[in-house]
Amino acid sequence: MVQKISVNQRREIGKRSPLIYGQFIEHFHRQIYDGIYDPGNSLSDEDGFRTDIIEAMKKIGTPVLRWPGGCFVSSYHWKKAVGENRTPFFDKAWRVEDSNSFGTDEYIKLCRKLNCEPYICTNAGTGTAEEMSDWVEYCNLEQEGEYAKWRIANGNPEPYHVKYWSIGNENYGFWEIGAKSAEEWGRLTAELAKMMKHVDPSIELSAAALADISWNINLLRHCGPFLDWISIHQYWDMMPQINNPASYEQCMAFTDQIDRSVCEVRGILTAMRLEHKIKIAFDEWNLRSWHHPNVHTIEQGRSKEEYLTPRDKNDDNSTYTMADAVFTACFLNAMNRNCDIVGMANFAPVLNTRGCIYSDKSGIVLRSTYYVFDLYVNYMGDIVIDTWERDEASHMTVTGKNGTAADVKILDILATKWSDRPGIAVAIVNKHVSEAQHIELEFGGLEGQAVLYTLNGPSEDSYNDMDNKQVEIVRHNLGQAAGKLSLVIQPHSVNVLQI
Repeated sequence: MVQKISVNQRREIGKRSPLIYGQFIEHFHRQIYDGIYDPGNSLSDEDGFRTDIIEAMKKIGTPVLRWPGGCFVSSYHWKKAVGENRTPFFDKAWRVEDSNSFGTDEYIKLCRKLNCEPYICTNAGTGTAEEMSDWVEYCNLEQEGEYAKWRIANGNPEPYHVKYWSIGNENYGFWEIGAKSAEEWGRLTAELAKMMKHVDPSIELSAAALADISWNINLLRHCGPFLDWISIHQYWDMMPQINNPASYEQCMAFTDQIDRSVCEVRGILTAMRLEHKIKIAFDEWNLRSWHHPNVHTIEQGRSKEEYLTPRDKNDDNSTYTMADAVFTACFLNAMNRNCDIVGMANFAPVLNTRGCIYSDKSGIVLRSTYYVFDLYVNYMGDIVIDTWERDEASHMTVTGKNGTAADVKILDILATKWSDRPGIAVAIVNKHVSEAQHIELEFGGLEGQAVLYTLNGPSEDSYNDMDNKQVEIVRHNLGQAAGKLSLVIQPHSVNVLQI
């Protein structure tokens, strides 16, 4: 069967923000320490940052980096991690000692090396409005007050101009230190936002939320006038306690209604007439949740073998296959299609754990998901344009991890063009595990050289590891194309067609 797809570059859906390709890093198990910040390693620069990791992050154009958490932030006090006198503290979220040697100044230095926007998530668990607003003072005021002067004394005379700030992280969840009820959260957030914006009215604020009517109504009723963003998080393959990764087929079931939470939050914003004021920041997402057993539980693990050592299972590179790549591409397609309301998204995390980059002391591995960001950042356009199937779309039935059958479209297609040059770029994702898909793409009066970039491996379970690269991007020159083009799309693949 040949599926006929039409693209109309004159019908623009909208201009997507580059921030939807953002990343996230937290003080969790080799993301910061023994990860991107590794002083003394031969691969690190004079400031202690791994140059190979920085170059990899720059190649995927990291536009914004969320930090320091995550759950870590809800017991984090930033003032103890700046200046010369830093004292290690016990991180009560992840139950490890943190040296405090990586703090605000080091984070900003990292962002400058990456040429990306900083996005600071603040402590709304055990923190206070004064502590948060002092953080804004430290980062953004020129020289007024105690904290700007402290930054200057620490060797940073120019303000950091941190534009993006988040109030809290998952404060709706019982697992979060300092969790709040919906009513408590609305009132608290308004007071926190008030003080932060009194320091710097130009900052853009987000606040922890989820696709829940009661939570969001309370938040927006109290704090809507102060907010520029509303933050949502989601992981689909949940494995905090048991590290049992979903199979390829099970992962495809997760692609059914992948943007459901976006649609629900959009509806609430629209109902409250805030859809033109507040955008969605999907600022923590990944297919697979982090594995950290016996921590977010009432009965805590008592030995490190119960709660700390198992975190090494996150580092098994064979977990991150073409299933992860295909899902990630479907997610990014959905965010592009919702570009009018979604202005930021942050893959969680960028490094180690479930990250798109893996590191050890000797080098790095670029996992399958890394190459999806490579394709979308470097090969896709910034204007989303209309596509439609001229015939009924092909579907397949897959069984999800919960045992329930799901009916999903086999192909996920997103068309874009560039605001600064002619041509189109079309992302084509084939979810089918074993069958190639034949398509006929019609694109009107456009004419030019056609190139297809295909991300794939020998099987759906292909992955990359040290000295074992199975997944990569292959370029196919298709010659001159005028008006239409026939393509054969490999199974379990992510593709970008440029004309």
